[in-house]
Amino acid sequence: NYAYDHDEPEGFSGQNYWPKAPGRQTLYAPVDRGFGRDLRARLEHWAKLRKQRRDQD
Repeated sequence: NYAYDHDEPEGFSGQNYWPKAPGRQTLYAPVDRGFGRDLRARLEHWAKLRKQRRDQD
């Protein structure tokens, strides 16, 4: 079932739309300086939420 991100507590459903093979891939890795640092923190936050939701299921 589709979960609308804005209806979720953190505004993030964590749904996975990647195919089973090859699975989730990292397509962007921000540098650890300037705005890249902020982007990295946000990506890590989403990864943490995604893991929490996966562990609950």
